[in-house]
Amino acid sequence: MTEPSSVDATLRALLADVLGLGENRAGALTHDSGLFGALPEFDSMAVATVLTEMEDRLGILIDDDEIDGEIFETYGNLLAFSLRKVTD
Repeated sequence: MTEPSSVDATLRALLADVLGLGENRAGALTHDSGLFGALPEFDSMAVATVLTEMEDRLGILIDDDEIDGEIFETYGNLLAFSLRKVTD
C-alpha cells in the first residue's frame, strides 16, 4: 500500500516539475490552495501533462470519464483523487 505522505510528496514534485513552480511554491500548497484558474501556470494545456505524469509517477490509470473540473479546483481535491486512485 502506498503511504499518503509519499503520494503527497510525489504530487508536489510533479507539480513543481510540470508547472515549473519550483520546490518552494509546490511545498507551500495547502489543502485549500487553488490550482486551475488560480495558478497562471496551470492552464488547459497543463492539465493533460499533469494527468499523464500522475499516471506515470503514481502507477495509476485515469479514465477520461473520471476527470471533472472539481479535481483541479484545489490541491486538496487533486490529492484526494490521487489517493483514491492509488488505493483502488
